[in-house]
Amino acid sequence: MIRDVIPAEELLHKATAVGQYYGFTPLSTLTLKARGKGLKHAGYPEALAQLTLDPVAETVAGFLKQFQNVEYSTTPRQPLFVWHTNIAAGRAAPKKATVQFHALGTDRALSEVIIIRALIALARDLYHEEPVVRINSMGDKETRARYARELGNFFKKRANSLPEDCVNCAKRDAFEAAELMIAQAYAEDLPAPTEHLSDASRKRFEDLLEYMEMTETPYELARDLISRGPLWSDTCFEVLAGGKRVAWGSRYTDLTKHFFPGAGVSATGAVLQVPSEGDIVKKPVNPRLRFSFVHIGDEAKRVSISLTEEFRKARVALSQDIGIESLTEQLHLAEIRNSPYLLIMGRKEALEGSAILRNRQTQQETIVPLLGIIERLKAVA
Repeated sequence: MIRDVIPAEELLHKATAVGQYYGFTPLSTLTLKARGKGLKHAGYPEALAQLTLDPVAETVAGFLKQFQNVEYSTTPRQPLFVWHTNIAAGRAAPKKATVQFHALGTDRALSEVIIIRALIALARDLYHEEPVVRINSMGDKETRARYARELGNFFKKRANSLPEDCVNCAKRDAFEAAELMIAQAYAEDLPAPTEHLSDASRKRFEDLLEYMEMTETPYELARDLISRGPLWSDTCFEVLAGGKRVAWGSRYTDLTKHFFPGAGVSATGAVLQVPSEGDIVKKPVNPRLRFSFVHIGDEAKRVSISLTEEFRKARVALSQDIGIESLTEQLHLAEIRNSPYLLIMGRKEALEGSAILRNRQTQQETIVPLLGIIERLKAVA
Protein backbone atom coordinates (compact mmCIF):
# COMPACT_ATOMS: atom_id res chain seq x y z
CA MET A 1 0.00 0.00 0.00
CA ILE A 2 1.36 3.41 -0.96
CA ARG A 3 0.72 6.47 1.15
CA ASP A 4 -2.52 8.28 0.32
CA VAL A 5 -1.37 11.56 1.86
CA ILE A 6 2.09 13.16 1.62
CA PRO A 7 3.25 15.79 4.14
CA ALA A 8 3.63 19.02 2.17
CA GLU A 9 6.95 19.89 3.78
CA GLU A 10 8.41 16.52 2.79
CA LEU A 11 7.18 16.93 -0.77
CA LEU A 12 8.65 20.43 -1.03
CA HIS A 13 12.05 19.35 0.30
CA LYS A 14 12.27 16.31 -1.98
CA ALA A 15 11.03 18.15 -5.07
CA THR A 16 13.59 20.89 -4.44
CA ALA A 17 16.41 18.34 -4.36
CA VAL A 18 15.21 16.53 -7.48
CA GLY A 19 14.84 19.82 -9.35
CA GLN A 20 18.40 20.82 -8.42
CA TYR A 21 20.03 17.61 -9.59
CA TYR A 22 18.10 17.41 -12.85
CA GLY A 23 18.65 21.05 -13.80
CA PHE A 24 15.21 22.58 -13.18
CA THR A 25 15.04 26.20 -12.01
CA PRO A 26 12.27 27.04 -9.52
CA LEU A 27 9.67 29.34 -11.08
CA SER A 28 9.79 31.35 -7.86
CA THR A 29 13.45 32.18 -8.57
CA LEU A 30 12.60 33.47 -12.04
CA THR A 31 9.66 35.56 -10.88
CA LEU A 32 11.76 37.05 -8.08
CA LYS A 33 14.39 38.16 -10.61
CA ALA A 34 11.65 39.70 -12.78
CA ARG A 35 10.37 41.98 -10.00
CA GLY A 36 11.25 45.61 -10.37
CA LYS A 37 12.17 45.31 -14.05
CA GLY A 38 9.00 46.95 -15.30
CA LEU A 39 7.72 43.86 -17.06
CA LYS A 40 4.11 44.06 -18.16
CA HIS A 41 1.88 41.61 -16.31
CA ALA A 42 -0.28 39.84 -18.85
CA GLY A 43 -3.70 38.48 -17.96
CA TYR A 44 -5.30 35.13 -18.65
CA PRO A 45 -5.97 34.72 -22.41
CA GLU A 46 -9.61 35.40 -23.20
CA ALA A 47 -9.75 32.74 -25.91
CA LEU A 48 -8.44 30.11 -23.50
CA ALA A 49 -10.94 31.09 -20.80
CA GLN A 50 -13.72 30.06 -23.17
CA LEU A 51 -12.39 26.52 -23.58
CA THR A 52 -13.14 23.57 -21.32
CA LEU A 53 -9.78 22.35 -20.03
CA ASP A 54 -9.04 19.09 -18.28
CA PRO A 55 -7.59 19.44 -14.75
CA VAL A 56 -3.97 18.97 -15.85
CA ALA A 57 -4.36 21.53 -18.64
CA GLU A 58 -5.82 24.00 -16.13
CA THR A 59 -2.79 23.49 -13.88
CA VAL A 60 -0.34 23.98 -16.77
CA ALA A 61 -2.24 27.06 -17.96
CA GLY A 62 -1.88 28.51 -14.45
CA PHE A 63 1.87 27.91 -14.65
CA LEU A 64 2.07 29.60 -18.08
CA LYS A 65 0.15 32.62 -16.78
CA GLN A 66 2.89 33.15 -14.21
CA PHE A 67 5.70 32.24 -16.59
CA GLN A 68 4.66 34.78 -19.24
CA ASN A 69 5.59 37.53 -16.76
CA VAL A 70 9.19 36.24 -16.59
CA GLU A 71 11.73 38.17 -18.65
CA TYR A 72 13.09 34.97 -20.21
CA SER A 73 9.77 34.18 -21.86
CA THR A 74 10.01 37.29 -24.05
CA THR A 75 13.66 36.82 -25.08
CA PRO A 76 14.47 33.09 -24.97
CA ARG A 77 18.13 32.24 -25.64
CA GLN A 78 18.28 28.62 -24.55
CA PRO A 79 15.83 25.92 -23.51
CA LEU A 80 14.62 26.51 -19.98
CA PHE A 81 13.77 23.74 -17.53
CA VAL A 82 11.47 24.95 -14.76
CA TRP A 83 9.77 23.33 -11.81
CA HIS A 84 6.90 24.77 -9.82
CA THR A 85 4.76 23.91 -6.81
CA ASN A 86 1.79 25.35 -4.95
CA ILE A 87 3.55 24.59 -1.65
CA ALA A 88 5.02 27.76 -0.20
CA ALA A 89 7.47 27.97 2.69
CA GLY A 90 6.01 29.95 5.58
CA ARG A 91 2.43 29.09 4.63
CA ALA A 92 0.02 26.33 5.58
CA ALA A 93 0.10 23.11 3.56
CA PRO A 94 -2.40 22.94 0.69
CA LYS A 95 -4.94 20.12 0.75
CA LYS A 96 -3.82 19.10 -2.73
CA ALA A 97 -0.14 19.58 -3.40
CA THR A 98 1.07 19.99 -6.97
CA VAL A 99 4.58 19.70 -8.37
CA GLN A 100 5.21 20.50 -12.04
CA PHE A 101 8.25 19.95 -14.27
CA HIS A 102 8.45 21.82 -17.59
CA ALA A 103 10.84 22.07 -20.53
CA LEU A 104 10.33 25.20 -22.63
CA GLY A 105 12.01 26.25 -25.84
CA THR A 106 12.98 22.76 -27.03
CA ASP A 107 11.25 19.99 -28.95
CA ARG A 108 14.01 17.40 -28.50
CA ALA A 109 13.21 13.99 -27.04
CA LEU A 110 15.89 14.69 -24.45
CA SER A 111 13.54 17.14 -22.70
CA GLU A 112 10.87 14.49 -22.18
CA VAL A 113 13.41 12.00 -20.85
CA ILE A 114 14.70 14.53 -18.30
CA ILE A 115 11.15 15.25 -17.08
CA ILE A 116 10.35 11.54 -16.85
CA ARG A 117 13.58 10.80 -14.97
CA ALA A 118 12.82 13.61 -12.50
CA LEU A 119 9.32 12.22 -11.94
CA ILE A 120 10.68 8.71 -11.39
CA ALA A 121 13.17 10.03 -8.83
CA LEU A 122 10.53 12.03 -6.97
CA ALA A 123 7.93 9.24 -7.00
CA ARG A 124 10.53 6.75 -5.79
CA ASP A 125 11.45 9.02 -2.89
CA LEU A 126 7.84 9.67 -1.93
CA TYR A 127 6.44 6.15 -2.21
CA HIS A 128 9.53 4.03 -1.50
CA GLU A 129 8.92 1.71 -4.43
CA GLU A 130 9.84 1.55 -8.10
CA PRO A 131 7.31 3.58 -10.11
CA VAL A 132 6.00 2.47 -13.50
CA VAL A 133 6.19 4.78 -16.54
CA ARG A 134 3.63 4.25 -19.32
CA ILE A 135 4.03 6.01 -22.69
CA ASN A 136 1.93 6.50 -25.80
CA SER A 137 1.72 9.01 -28.65
CA MET A 138 -1.38 10.78 -29.94
CA GLY A 139 0.60 12.50 -32.67
CA ASP A 140 0.24 16.00 -34.11
CA LYS A 141 -2.90 17.74 -35.41
CA GLU A 142 -2.82 15.73 -38.62
CA THR A 143 -2.61 12.48 -36.67
CA ARG A 144 -5.35 13.45 -34.20
CA ALA A 145 -7.73 14.31 -37.04
CA ARG A 146 -6.95 11.00 -38.75
CA TYR A 147 -7.39 9.06 -35.54
CA ALA A 148 -10.67 10.85 -34.73
CA ARG A 149 -12.05 9.70 -38.10
CA GLU A 150 -10.83 6.17 -37.43
CA LEU A 151 -12.52 6.14 -34.03
CA GLY A 152 -15.75 7.48 -35.53
CA ASN A 153 -15.80 4.71 -38.14
CA PHE A 154 -14.96 2.13 -35.46
CA PHE A 155 -17.95 3.07 -33.31
CA LYS A 156 -20.30 3.16 -36.32
CA LYS A 157 -19.26 -0.21 -37.73
CA ARG A 158 -19.35 -1.98 -34.37
CA ALA A 159 -22.32 -0.21 -32.83
CA ASN A 160 -24.21 -3.47 -32.28
CA SER A 161 -21.41 -5.15 -30.34
CA LEU A 162 -20.07 -2.26 -28.23
CA PRO A 163 -21.50 -0.87 -24.96
CA GLU A 164 -24.46 1.37 -25.74
CA ASP A 165 -23.22 4.29 -23.64
CA CYS A 166 -19.91 4.30 -25.53
CA VAL A 167 -21.67 4.30 -28.92
CA ASN A 168 -23.93 7.18 -27.89
CA CYS A 169 -20.97 9.12 -26.49
CA ALA A 170 -19.07 8.68 -29.77
CA LYS A 171 -21.78 10.65 -31.61
CA ARG A 172 -20.66 13.83 -29.83
CA ASP A 173 -16.98 13.09 -28.97
CA ALA A 174 -15.05 10.08 -30.27
CA PHE A 175 -12.14 10.66 -27.87
CA GLU A 176 -14.44 10.81 -24.85
CA ALA A 177 -16.06 7.57 -26.05
CA ALA A 178 -12.60 5.99 -26.34
CA GLU A 179 -11.83 6.98 -22.73
CA LEU A 180 -15.14 5.42 -21.68
CA MET A 181 -14.21 2.21 -23.49
CA ILE A 182 -10.85 2.15 -21.72
CA ALA A 183 -12.51 2.72 -18.34
CA GLN A 184 -14.76 -0.28 -19.04
CA ALA A 185 -11.76 -2.50 -19.93
CA TYR A 186 -12.38 -2.56 -23.67
CA ALA A 187 -9.06 -0.93 -24.55
CA GLU A 188 -7.82 -3.86 -26.65
CA ASP A 189 -10.77 -3.43 -29.01
CA LEU A 190 -9.87 0.17 -29.88
CA PRO A 191 -7.65 1.12 -32.81
CA ALA A 192 -4.22 2.25 -31.56
CA PRO A 193 -3.27 5.90 -32.15
CA THR A 194 0.33 4.93 -32.92
CA GLU A 195 -0.90 3.09 -36.05
CA HIS A 196 -2.04 6.42 -37.51
CA LEU A 197 0.94 8.68 -36.72
CA SER A 198 2.16 11.14 -39.32
CA ASP A 199 5.76 10.71 -40.48
CA ALA A 200 6.89 13.60 -38.27
CA SER A 201 5.11 12.24 -35.20
CA ARG A 202 6.38 8.71 -35.80
CA LYS A 203 9.95 10.01 -36.01
CA ARG A 204 9.47 12.03 -32.80
CA PHE A 205 8.08 9.00 -30.95
CA GLU A 206 10.87 6.72 -32.19
CA ASP A 207 13.47 9.28 -31.07
CA LEU A 208 11.96 9.34 -27.59
CA LEU A 209 11.87 5.57 -27.23
CA GLU A 210 15.46 5.33 -28.46
CA TYR A 211 16.55 7.93 -25.90
CA MET A 212 14.65 6.10 -23.15
CA GLU A 213 16.43 2.87 -24.00
CA MET A 214 19.88 4.44 -24.37
CA THR A 215 19.57 6.01 -20.91
CA GLU A 216 18.13 2.77 -19.48
CA THR A 217 14.95 4.55 -18.41
CA PRO A 218 12.28 1.90 -17.78
CA TYR A 219 8.93 2.31 -19.55
CA GLU A 220 5.93 0.44 -20.89
CA LEU A 221 4.10 1.13 -24.14
CA ALA A 222 0.47 1.88 -23.28
CA ARG A 223 -2.02 1.87 -26.15
CA ASP A 224 -4.80 2.65 -23.67
CA LEU A 225 -3.19 5.95 -22.60
CA ILE A 226 -4.72 8.82 -24.56
CA SER A 227 -5.04 12.59 -24.28
CA ARG A 228 -8.44 13.90 -25.25
CA GLY A 229 -7.88 17.65 -25.22
CA PRO A 230 -6.74 19.28 -28.50
CA LEU A 231 -4.09 21.32 -26.65
CA TRP A 232 -1.99 18.20 -26.01
CA SER A 233 0.11 16.66 -28.78
CA ASP A 234 2.48 13.81 -29.56
CA THR A 235 3.84 11.89 -26.58
CA CYS A 236 1.77 11.50 -23.44
CA PHE A 237 2.97 9.61 -20.38
CA GLU A 238 1.94 8.73 -16.85
CA VAL A 239 3.77 7.61 -13.72
CA LEU A 240 2.15 4.97 -11.51
CA ALA A 241 2.97 4.12 -7.90
CA GLY A 242 1.21 1.20 -6.29
CA GLY A 243 -0.91 0.88 -9.44
CA LYS A 244 -2.25 4.44 -9.05
CA ARG A 245 -1.49 7.36 -11.36
CA VAL A 246 0.51 9.99 -9.47
CA ALA A 247 1.71 12.09 -12.45
CA TRP A 248 0.72 12.77 -16.06
CA GLY A 249 2.47 14.70 -18.81
CA SER A 250 2.52 15.54 -22.51
CA ARG A 251 3.74 18.04 -25.08
CA TYR A 252 1.63 21.21 -25.08
CA THR A 253 3.06 23.67 -27.62
CA ASP A 254 -0.44 24.57 -28.84
CA LEU A 255 -1.33 25.68 -25.31
CA THR A 256 1.62 28.11 -25.20
CA LYS A 257 0.30 29.89 -28.31
CA HIS A 258 -2.46 31.38 -26.15
CA PHE A 259 0.13 32.98 -23.87
CA PHE A 260 2.91 34.01 -26.27
CA PRO A 261 2.48 35.90 -29.56
CA GLY A 262 3.26 34.22 -32.84
CA ALA A 263 4.08 30.53 -32.93
CA GLY A 264 4.25 30.09 -29.17
CA VAL A 265 6.99 28.15 -27.40
CA SER A 266 7.82 24.45 -27.80
CA ALA A 267 6.95 22.89 -24.48
CA THR A 268 6.61 19.63 -22.59
CA GLY A 269 5.35 19.36 -19.05
CA ALA A 270 4.13 17.01 -16.35
CA VAL A 271 2.06 17.45 -13.21
CA LEU A 272 2.28 15.39 -10.03
CA GLN A 273 -0.66 16.00 -7.69
CA VAL A 274 -1.26 14.33 -4.34
CA PRO A 275 -3.32 14.99 -1.22
CA SER A 276 -1.11 16.65 1.38
CA GLU A 277 -1.13 17.66 5.01
CA GLY A 278 0.87 19.64 7.54
CA ASP A 279 1.05 22.95 9.33
CA ILE A 280 3.27 25.87 8.36
CA VAL A 281 5.82 24.63 5.84
CA LYS A 282 9.50 25.20 6.61
CA LYS A 283 11.87 26.44 3.94
CA PRO A 284 14.22 23.76 2.54
CA VAL A 285 17.85 24.08 3.56
CA ASN A 286 19.88 24.26 0.36
CA PRO A 287 23.50 23.10 0.72
CA ARG A 288 26.12 25.17 -1.04
CA LEU A 289 26.71 23.64 -4.45
CA ARG A 290 30.28 22.39 -4.74
CA PHE A 291 30.12 21.13 -8.33
CA SER A 292 28.56 22.27 -11.60
CA PHE A 293 28.37 19.46 -14.15
CA VAL A 294 28.62 20.66 -17.77
CA HIS A 295 28.36 18.42 -20.81
CA ILE A 296 28.89 18.68 -24.55
CA GLY A 297 27.17 16.36 -27.04
CA ASP A 298 24.55 13.63 -26.87
CA GLU A 299 26.92 10.96 -25.56
CA ALA A 300 27.78 13.13 -22.55
CA LYS A 301 24.12 14.05 -22.00
CA ARG A 302 23.11 10.39 -21.87
CA VAL A 303 25.89 9.56 -19.41
CA SER A 304 24.99 12.54 -17.23
CA ILE A 305 21.35 11.40 -17.03
CA SER A 306 22.50 7.98 -15.84
CA LEU A 307 24.91 9.51 -13.29
CA THR A 308 22.39 11.91 -11.80
CA GLU A 309 20.76 9.36 -9.51
CA GLU A 310 24.17 8.22 -8.24
CA PHE A 311 25.09 11.81 -7.37
CA ARG A 312 21.71 12.41 -5.74
CA LYS A 313 21.73 9.23 -3.65
CA ALA A 314 25.26 10.00 -2.48
CA ARG A 315 24.22 13.62 -1.71
CA VAL A 316 27.06 15.10 -3.72
CA ALA A 317 26.34 18.86 -3.75
CA LEU A 318 26.03 19.14 -7.54
CA SER A 319 23.82 20.84 -10.07
CA GLN A 320 23.67 20.77 -13.86
CA ASP A 321 21.69 21.89 -16.91
CA ILE A 322 21.24 18.69 -18.88
CA GLY A 323 18.82 20.11 -21.43
CA ILE A 324 20.99 23.05 -22.51
CA GLU A 325 23.19 22.37 -25.54
CA SER A 326 25.43 25.43 -25.43
CA LEU A 327 28.62 25.02 -23.41
CA THR A 328 28.86 28.82 -23.12
CA GLU A 329 25.40 29.01 -21.56
CA GLN A 330 26.14 26.14 -19.18
CA LEU A 331 29.33 27.87 -18.06
CA HIS A 332 27.39 31.12 -17.62
CA LEU A 333 24.89 29.37 -15.33
CA ALA A 334 27.74 27.73 -13.44
CA GLU A 335 29.21 31.20 -12.85
CA ILE A 336 25.90 32.33 -11.39
CA ARG A 337 25.84 29.32 -9.04
CA ASN A 338 29.47 30.12 -8.07
CA SER A 339 30.35 26.50 -7.36
CA PRO A 340 34.10 26.01 -6.68
CA TYR A 341 34.48 23.10 -9.14
CA LEU A 342 33.42 22.25 -12.67
CA LEU A 343 32.89 18.68 -13.79
CA ILE A 344 33.24 18.67 -17.59
CA MET A 345 32.34 15.90 -20.00
CA GLY A 346 32.48 15.89 -23.80
CA ARG A 347 32.09 13.11 -26.33
CA LYS A 348 35.67 11.92 -25.82
CA GLU A 349 35.29 11.68 -22.05
CA ALA A 350 31.88 10.00 -22.30
CA LEU A 351 33.27 7.29 -24.59
CA GLU A 352 36.36 6.82 -22.41
CA GLY A 353 34.35 6.71 -19.16
CA SER A 354 35.91 9.78 -17.57
CA ALA A 355 35.32 13.45 -16.78
CA ILE A 356 37.46 16.54 -16.26
CA LEU A 357 37.46 18.08 -12.79
CA ARG A 358 38.43 21.77 -12.90
CA ASN A 359 39.17 23.95 -9.89
CA ARG A 360 37.60 27.27 -10.88
CA GLN A 361 39.97 29.29 -8.70
CA THR A 362 43.26 27.77 -9.85
CA GLN A 363 42.06 26.45 -13.24
CA GLN A 364 43.84 23.19 -12.44
CA GLU A 365 42.29 20.22 -14.25
CA THR A 366 42.32 16.54 -13.33
CA ILE A 367 41.04 13.56 -15.33
CA VAL A 368 38.63 11.59 -13.12
CA PRO A 369 37.45 8.06 -14.11
CA LEU A 370 33.69 7.60 -13.79
CA LEU A 371 34.35 4.41 -11.87
CA GLY A 372 34.70 5.65 -8.29
CA ILE A 373 33.82 9.24 -9.16
CA ILE A 374 31.49 9.60 -6.17
CA GLU A 375 34.27 8.86 -3.69
CA ARG A 376 36.64 11.20 -5.55
CA LEU A 377 34.20 14.11 -5.49
CA LYS A 378 33.40 13.58 -1.83
CA ALA A 379 37.10 13.63 -1.04
CA VAL A 380 37.52 16.91 -2.94
CA ALA A 381 34.49 18.54 -1.34
